[in-house]
Amino acid sequence: MRTLIIEDEIPAQIQLERLINTLFPEFEVIAKIESVRGAVEWLQSNQPDIIFMDVELSDGQCFEIFKQVKIESPVIITTAYNDYAIKAFKVNSIDYLLKPIDRKEFVDAVEKSKKIAQHLLPDYKQIEELLSKTQPKEYKKRFTVKIGDRILILSTSDIAYFYSEEKATFIATNEGKRYITDLTLDALEEQLNPKDYFRLSRGCITHIHSIKSVSRYFNSRLKVILNPAMQEDVLVSRIRIPQFLKWLEGE
Repeated sequence: MRTLIIEDEIPAQIQLERLINTLFPEFEVIAKIESVRGAVEWLQSNQPDIIFMDVELSDGQCFEIFKQVKIESPVIITTAYNDYAIKAFKVNSIDYLLKPIDRKEFVDAVEKSKKIAQHLLPDYKQIEELLSKTQPKEYKKRFTVKIGDRILILSTSDIAYFYSEEKATFIATNEGKRYITDLTLDALEEQLNPKDYFRLSRGCITHIHSIKSVSRYFNSRLKVILNPAMQEDVLVSRIRIPQFLKWLEGE
């Protein structure tokens, strides 16, 4: 069985591949993809026998994939959604794995998916609609960055802010370390919890705990001092000030 893994978290990728190799050695993992865009590009010219797919990917939800490319393979969703959403998967003849993945449930899901014929494939649009009604949006709790041959896992609680510089995006940690990421600030804004993070400007998204001070600035703007400090001034435009002040007050 030619197997595709669509999962943006490296630890989850590793766990899935380990389970596949251990419990279904006849399977072959032919690709591991972290984003909606990457999955669409790959599936336009490839069709695996089975797909493991996370709901929340690096650049959006997995349901965007089905809107852009036809999938004829059985899909096992890996998710942290609640029981109501899980029922949606069952009703639509698709299976799921609730994280952290249980070995027995993994085997049962794979065996079930192997028996699904093409004409029994689910209505993914209906699943998406049911999910949106039964489960609040999930936000990223950690990010991975590549440093040479190493992969570093950063919890959002350790991230002070994200910023762009010379067409690149960087992650700044509370300890003052900085790492480059492939994600854009626009993509990050959709994935971060708005209670904790705010888009101060086109070039910076910060955590509430990283704001050291706020002061008035020229042309009715606000100047924000961050900790750790940024080399460039961080300014909040006049238009965004009301929303920013509400965010500071926890509204």
